[in-house]
Amino acid sequence: MTSASLQAVFRPIGEPVGVGIIGCGYISGIYLANMPVWGNVRVIGVADAVPAAADARAAEFGVKPMEVDALLAHPEVEIILNLTVPNAHAEVGLAAIRAGKSVYNEKPLATTHADGVALMQEAARHGVLVGCAPDTFLGGGLQTGRNMIDSGAIGTPIGATGFMLTPGHERWHPQPDFYYQAGGGPMLDMGPYYLSALVAMLGPVRRVTGSVRASHPERTISSEPRRGDRIPVEVPTHQAAVLDFASGPIATLVTSFDVTEGACPELEVYGSGGTLHLPDPNTFGGPIRRKAMGGDWEDVAITRPNTENGRGIGLSDMADALRTRRAPRASGALALHVLEVMEAVSAASTNGRHIEITSTITRPDPLPPAGA
Repeated sequence: MTSASLQAVFRPIGEPVGVGIIGCGYISGIYLANMPVWGNVRVIGVADAVPAAADARAAEFGVKPMEVDALLAHPEVEIILNLTVPNAHAEVGLAAIRAGKSVYNEKPLATTHADGVALMQEAARHGVLVGCAPDTFLGGGLQTGRNMIDSGAIGTPIGATGFMLTPGHERWHPQPDFYYQAGGGPMLDMGPYYLSALVAMLGPVRRVTGSVRASHPERTISSEPRRGDRIPVEVPTHQAAVLDFASGPIATLVTSFDVTEGACPELEVYGSGGTLHLPDPNTFGGPIRRKAMGGDWEDVAITRPNTENGRGIGLSDMADALRTRRAPRASGALALHVLEVMEAVSAASTNGRHIEITSTITRPDPLPPAGA
């Protein structure tokens, strides 16, 4: 059920933007639940490589099930919302672009930087927009945190830390194989949340170093219905990165599927005048705490809206961008920069050196207050 606390940020300009959804797995439910809240998007149809999955979502939300090709060709579809598995993000995104549609991918943009570059180049050739999750950095919690950093609440940013520590998704996911195959792993899976938040607050990354390892050659599923099945591990499952930002701060980011339990902060930013403890960047709300130099920890009030599960706010922003001819905030450019950074962590470990990041971006503008 959609929370009543979610608020539309953008007023519809003309007709709501028509959206076709490809991929009707778990994550599609929250998008479909939230889209009526945003007001400037409407679902034309849903499709999936498994037609039964599209039929089920269509029945649940009162929308039309369609074949993928028919959805891509539909004249009222302006944006394809690509919710397929990561290995299909580039392929489906390219098909949408070549059909003349803008595309909003679930994270990551693609599973390799080269595929991400090809996707963006094709979009430029066709004159369409590319957007990409995550959009959690547009939620009330991280938008409040960004406002505090921009207003000097902790002085000049010096550094940051982020930790995503779990024992692995095979404990709960019914089909966890893809997390351990090429295109998976903790950095590509969860790194986009942390890196998108950090880049939105601190600006682009200029170089990366790090170390990675696969701690176990296989994983045993403990969730149903495949309890006891074993999964071969093809990717690093513990990755530690050091990120140098162009604006000066240095951040540490650790993502792991190998940690039984941890007590590290999910996200903190350190400044010359204090520390800001930020919420889990896979969420939209709080809590936020600040500790000024020489002071005590204090709770910070969340001043921006959309603190519940607001997945799809980036899609709504992209719909507004399409109508007003501006760049979306949860943009393909941001996602491509993040993808290059994530890929560089493994490259740095392999090569034993810093990797210079070739892309750069301008920080996405903060969201306006609701109704502005």
